[in-house]
Amino acid sequence: MIDGEMSIIFRDGEVKLSEGEMFVIPKGVEHKTYAENECQAMLVEPKGVVNTGETSSELTAANDVWI
Repeated sequence: MIDGEMSIIFRDGEVKLSEGEMFVIPKGVEHKTYAENECQAMLVEPKGVVNTGETSSELTAANDVWI
């Protein structure tokens, strides 16, 4: 976390992160991020990872585009 706080919700629990903390989500683990207030987080993923997993929809981002 760069700034603020957020939670990562899993089917069997939840991880809360604050500024300066980091968490590694194992490959293939279903999860949802949530923040009550605006926060800044840095995501690091291997090249080729699709943001919507195996599902393709209007929410799927173009792959390997740097912003």
